[in-house]
Amino acid sequence: MLDRDVISALNELIETSRDSEKGFALAANASKDPGMIRMFIEAEKSCRDAAAQLQGSVRLLGGHADDSGSLKAVAHRGWLRLKSALSAQDERAILEEREKAEDHTKERYAEAMKLDLPVGARVVIDRQYQIAVAIHDRIKELRDRS
Repeated sequence: MLDRDVISALNELIETSRDSEKGFALAANASKDPGMIRMFIEAEKSCRDAAAQLQGSVRLLGGHADDSGSLKAVAHRGWLRLKSALSAQDERAILEEREKAEDHTKERYAEAMKLDLPVGARVVIDRQYQIAVAIHDRIKELRDRS
């Protein structure tokens, strides 16, 4: 695989990580449950760390690392704000929206892992995928209990 293709794939994951980071920040602000707030803040930090690691991988390959989220995520965050306001900060609705967003994150990582990546990038992506799955599963568990 050409470095530019790898760089493009890594930049897409940076975008995804930034989108999730912002989504978790919004979810933490919308939630009233201290345990959920703590989990959202931890997930936000995890996403921020993931983006930074991916940016380092892009730079090692000689590329320019993305530093923003996607336009689609901007619309999603706006919708999440509206839904949160309308549902009077319903914890289940917040969890459902975060679960949907993390489904997307898992899909993006799974797609990237299908590529012929350099070993260093593969290790980073595989580790982050495992973290994304764990976050998703925790959100799903909380949603199922609510």
